[in-house]
Amino acid sequence: MRTEWFPLVNEEGETIGKATRKECHSGSKLLHPVIHLHIFNKDGDLYLQKRSMNKDIQPGKWDTAVGGHIDYGESVEEALRREVREELGITDFTPVFIKRYIFESSIEKELVNSFRTTYDGPITPDPEELDGGRFWPIEEIKENLGKGAFTPNFEKEFTAIFL
Repeated sequence: MRTEWFPLVNEEGETIGKATRKECHSGSKLLHPVIHLHIFNKDGDLYLQKRSMNKDIQPGKWDTAVGGHIDYGESVEEALRREVREELGITDFTPVFIKRYIFESSIEKELVNSFRTTYDGPITPDPEELDGGRFWPIEEIKENLGKGAFTPNFEKEFTAIFL
């Protein structure tokens, strides 16, 4: 199995080093960048992915449509397009930058680059990565906040950006 290398960044997103995935997720709190894409349809519903039960973090929870790590040497835009293609099979979309923020859990610290898009084309979730996904009306998301259906990261980002 090949070693995955992530860039280490400062709070402005500038690369200051590199570390392995294992090092970044070991509780070291090494700041590394990720991308999130929120996908809305023309009706304003938000697509959420269902995390695979095989995931080591937050298995079976509903989460941001696309989320993934930026590989060492890869730009934010390149990582965004790669992750969207890998996870949902989408290649034609127009991302709009929302914000950059730091998310910290007990095992890691991420610099999240958050984007949104409006998309009504075909979505084909990768069955090795996800247990599917669907569009949620915003009211349904609001009704389920704090009930354990969503990842903590999604809930924090959703409430900070969209509420």
